[in-house]
Amino acid sequence: MKILLVGNPNVGKQALFSRLAEVKATTSDYPGTAVAIPTSHMKLGDQKVEIIDVPGSYTLDPTSKEEAVAARIIKDGDLIINVVNATNLERNLFLTLQLLETGIPMIVALNMWDDTKHRGLHIDYQKLEDLLGVPVTPTVAVTGEGIKELVSRIPQAKALRTPTQTKDQQWATVGGIVGQVQTVTHRHHTWLEHLGDNSIKPFPGIPIALTVLLCSFIIIRFIGEGLIGFVFDPFFDNLWAPLMTRLSDALGSEGFLHDVLVGRLIEGEVNFKDSLGMLTTGLYIPFGVVLPYVFAFYLILGVLEDVGYLPRVAVLLDNLMHRIGVHGYAIIPTLLGLGCHVPAILATRVLESERERFIVATLISIGIPCAALQAMIIGTVGDYGLQYVAITYGVLLLVWIVLGLILKLTIKGFTPELLIEIPPYRVPPLNVVASKLQARIVDFLQEAVPLVMAGIFVITVLEALHVFQYIANVAEPVVSGLFGLPRDASAPLIIGALRKDMAVGMLNGLDLTAGQLVIGCLMLSMIFPCLATFVVMGRELGVRRLLLATGIMLATSIVVGSLLNLVL
Repeated sequence: MKILLVGNPNVGKQALFSRLAEVKATTSDYPGTAVAIPTSHMKLGDQKVEIIDVPGSYTLDPTSKEEAVAARIIKDGDLIINVVNATNLERNLFLTLQLLETGIPMIVALNMWDDTKHRGLHIDYQKLEDLLGVPVTPTVAVTGEGIKELVSRIPQAKALRTPTQTKDQQWATVGGIVGQVQTVTHRHHTWLEHLGDNSIKPFPGIPIALTVLLCSFIIIRFIGEGLIGFVFDPFFDNLWAPLMTRLSDALGSEGFLHDVLVGRLIEGEVNFKDSLGMLTTGLYIPFGVVLPYVFAFYLILGVLEDVGYLPRVAVLLDNLMHRIGVHGYAIIPTLLGLGCHVPAILATRVLESERERFIVATLISIGIPCAALQAMIIGTVGDYGLQYVAITYGVLLLVWIVLGLILKLTIKGFTPELLIEIPPYRVPPLNVVASKLQARIVDFLQEAVPLVMAGIFVITVLEALHVFQYIANVAEPVVSGLFGLPRDASAPLIIGALRKDMAVGMLNGLDLTAGQLVIGCLMLSMIFPCLATFVVMGRELGVRRLLLATGIMLATSIVVGSLLNLVL
């Protein structure tokens, strides 16, 4: 049996899914699509049934890729739990009426029930049940209120197959139902509602956004550095380093196998940043350097998502984002790109047109450094002073804006208006935040660790075959002539296609000036995405647009690198 959670975006489906799911959820692409769908199982009487969190949708007449996938999944469902936002009944019941027309057994979860009291809304849910003809149960997914009754009433789900109506008829029916079951009483706004209203106004919305952004980066840095200083560095220095030293001695301190596993000894000792062995640098970079910042970033991102702030940022920045040819929701994949480009490119699916997805994916690949790269940039360039870190980020922001304007003028297509439901501010449920964080960390480790270790192996082999020497000779006119970097910098720029964080680490050993290091880091950020991002972009954009994006990356990096060489 397959139970589907279906509803508009931002109605608490994910929180309800976490409540109902008996085992850890898995996320995989729905067959025939490229959209990841969370699935799990739940106990229903003596049965173990599958439960699926269907992508949020406003209608069964798809207007986006996500809605098309949702409509396709619904056709395969055995039972629907329609999750409805009780504080926005009129908007949500339109989808409810369409679901009733499918003839699939259905029950309604009237979620966010607690917020109706805060907003002066009084809903006669028993009368709503009579009018719809299917069971209706008030729930508060974040606290668990009503969940037990919802599960107990699932066997009462009814299949009606109501007559098909036109859109005008459906909206008229919705209006009639809401008029009969809902009354509104006067009340004063709470301070959270005042804050919510102000968050989407240019003033004080922009100062609030800058404050949230600044505080987020301070917290991310505090957590990341704390994990490195008190957990990961002590582990590698005190526990892992002695084991690697013994392994190095056992392998004779040199040779091909030694270089692959342990790497080169730096001044007679294992150096986790520079040795470039699979068991030294290959483990230290993803676990000891990148993971702490990725953990902190995804934690803060999850909190901002579940507090209800990210949709407000999307509305606030909609005008600005339209100037580069996309709407405000593009801020979601853009912020995700600050953590990892792979989920960020996947998140461009929330955008409705191919033009928007191409522009945002290209801008992320060029102007948004991932958490792994940022950790290395701050750690490497920051040694020369904060002004060089500021220059690096300032150039990336400038490139992001200018390139966005150019793409807006040159890429054909349309940019739809932003239609988004803004949830109320609320305390984020810790179990949902923790579950989301766990899933993202697991995805990161599964993607990053194999690629880093593969990259280390490739580097070792290529060095043994003197391939980097050949690449350095071919790329010297660009790397040295245009970028002002030594010819040895060609190797890190090529390796950056595998792992940018690792490539920045390789720049460390080239005795570069501060200006050259800034140019090197910027070129690594802009010239190519990492291999995993490259593959995902090809899948999302198609080969033709991937090649176009690649050409834009190369042209942009050559122009910017050449200009910086004249200035720095």
